[in-house]
Amino acid sequence: MNPEPVITVAGNPNAGKTTIFNALTGSRQHTGNWPGVTVEKKYGFSRIGDRKCKVVDLPGTYGLSAHSLDESVARDFLLSGESDVVVIVVDATLLDRHLYLVTQCLEMGLNIVLCLNMMDSAEEAGIRVDFARLSGILGIPVVPCVAVNNQGLDELRDAISGALNKPDGAFRVHYGEDLERYIEEITEKVSDIGVPYPSRWVALQFLEEDAHALDLIHLVEGGRDLRRAWIEGAINLCQTLGYDDLPTLLAEKRYGFVHGVVKECVSRQSAFDRIDWTRRIDTVLTNPFVGMPIFFVILWLSFQLVFTLGNPVATALDVGLSTAASTISGWFYALHLHPFLISFLTHGVISGVGSVLVFLPNIMILFFLIAILEDSGYMARAAYIMDRLMHTMGLHGKSFLPMILGFGCNVPAIMGSRILESEKDRTLTILILPLMSCSARLPIYILFTGIFFQRHQGLVVFSLYLIGVILAVIVARIFQKLFFRNETAPLVMELPPYHMPSVRGAAYHMWLRSRLFVRKAGTVILAGVVLIWFLASFPPGVSYASPESWIGKIGDFLAPLLAPAGFGFGEAAIALLSGVVAKEIVVGTLGTLYGDLSLNQALASHFTHLSAYAFMLMSLIYVPCLSTLAVIRREIGVRWALLTITYTSILGWLIATLVYQVGSLFL
Repeated sequence: MNPEPVITVAGNPNAGKTTIFNALTGSRQHTGNWPGVTVEKKYGFSRIGDRKCKVVDLPGTYGLSAHSLDESVARDFLLSGESDVVVIVVDATLLDRHLYLVTQCLEMGLNIVLCLNMMDSAEEAGIRVDFARLSGILGIPVVPCVAVNNQGLDELRDAISGALNKPDGAFRVHYGEDLERYIEEITEKVSDIGVPYPSRWVALQFLEEDAHALDLIHLVEGGRDLRRAWIEGAINLCQTLGYDDLPTLLAEKRYGFVHGVVKECVSRQSAFDRIDWTRRIDTVLTNPFVGMPIFFVILWLSFQLVFTLGNPVATALDVGLSTAASTISGWFYALHLHPFLISFLTHGVISGVGSVLVFLPNIMILFFLIAILEDSGYMARAAYIMDRLMHTMGLHGKSFLPMILGFGCNVPAIMGSRILESEKDRTLTILILPLMSCSARLPIYILFTGIFFQRHQGLVVFSLYLIGVILAVIVARIFQKLFFRNETAPLVMELPPYHMPSVRGAAYHMWLRSRLFVRKAGTVILAGVVLIWFLASFPPGVSYASPESWIGKIGDFLAPLLAPAGFGFGEAAIALLSGVVAKEIVVGTLGTLYGDLSLNQALASHFTHLSAYAFMLMSLIYVPCLSTLAVIRREIGVRWALLTITYTSILGWLIATLVYQVGSLFL
């Protein structure tokens, strides 16, 4: 037993695994990368009984065959022996699907506590589970939970504490007499050659042609002889049992065991069936003709809510910050601070960071709505209905899930592309994700639409998000023709039943994401606007942000490049340049450069409706922020990161110029 026991939380996607992890660890969470790979890991600490335990949240996985990078990480960590207890979270309404992973983990010899989540939904669907019988058949503790309401979490902690104090139990699926004899024969040979994992589990993985097991045995002395013997025996056994291959036979036997367990332990006592209702709703929401229009209507309504609900709060916050800034500025002068220091605090810190924070209410509402859509199960449908369009453009249907995630932030969206099994699909998806309009660009949109498009804010912002998606699929099609010639695999994914979204859970995710935004405002954005203030204030003796200042000279150099797009003046050029650090800094830079002037009045005097829209398009498309570029380089390499910089810069300038020049012909 480790001095600090390790509790691992595993399970299928959409089973509520992360909710359980959050409930166990609370705010004591950390993120990092798994050793040797770029997959993000989450871990935290929890008090279990009288012990402080480390809790690890594994990536969601349907099985242990490791078809994707996430599944490889989950399987390798479970095999590492670091876990003292593995909590497997399953959807109680989908036991016949989710118990397959449980069975595989039991065959691995892990010390497991089974958490039956979403019991409220199961009861509504008339599903009754005999927990004692299920626990007796599997030989592990079974705990019913409703994670979003914190129901059953005390019992889960007690079960984990009990599992820490008992030795691992033995478990095996019986695959039938003929197959069992062959499994035992291979198990003995695996034991003879020596492997660092349970021999029967390695034998089963070997018979299932798992790549990891094949490589493992191939490297061990005597492994090649075992492989030859396996090929001969497998052919004879398949002919005897009437199967084409052993992996299919083993999977069917395992599923047969799972179905038998469900039949023994689960009953339905109501005519209401949540799965049936899910199918009925899906006949509309996933319909090939109306599903996509419904999706775009949902997006449009989301943006309408962002502005309808967020603008009054943002306006009040803006007034409050302006009043506070004036008051604080008066204090500074009353204290006879040096004018240089007063300029730094007012023009740099207050005007720069404050001009970004004023949009926090809108951003929080957007995060909340995205969390609601994710929690309800609708996001999986969005990927499903977009699958045909994705294939037309050379992308995998699953690519749309990271694209949706990109509306929040491009960095986790790029890391989310690890759900794609194909390296080609993953690379292609990452290349076009910077075209997804992340929340960092939202302050730019809110600022400009509030000045130039007040009556149609939601529609204008919706058009920008839609243009980003359209450009992404077009660029993907071009890149597929240039760099990738292979066919895209069909979309195979589970559509989870619909759930009533948890307001508490959505609010929690909104808070986590908003906290990161505020933290960025206090670090990266602050550093950026301070740098802009410094360049606008030097050399000594020049007027703030004048053409003679360092920032003025940089702006004058870059401005002619942007003139064809309608915003060929220094402030716009400098704002876009600073946006390479973080897109939120674009607004902060404009606030810093215009200093004591009203930002709204200053922009209204420099931009027209058409050039403002072109500027927003440029902000949408051009070079992604440094964090995004860094994660692209880390995930797929330097040359792809350089390609991203090049194509987004050219495409952003071309689109902004095209819109402004063509629009000018009609206005």
